[in-house]
Amino acid sequence: MNINLNEKEAYAAMYAYLVQVYERTQSDDLGGLLGDMSTLQDEITADPAVWYTWLQCIEQVKRGEINTELNLS
Repeated sequence: MNINLNEKEAYAAMYAYLVQVYERTQSDDLGGLLGDMSTLQDEITADPAVWYTWLQCIEQVKRGEINTELNLS
């Protein structure tokens, strides 16, 4: 499956996933993160640093710097 999403669409997908995890766990930490990640009417995140960090992560992925493989040592 090949899915092409722009930065905003990928962010929304990540947000939706984290909402589902929050609904199962009711984690206060995750709830706080979701609050920071929420977008305001001007489409800027409640904590502007969240969007900047998200864009940095996208660049790390594009450069192949992120390894999601589980490594049990």
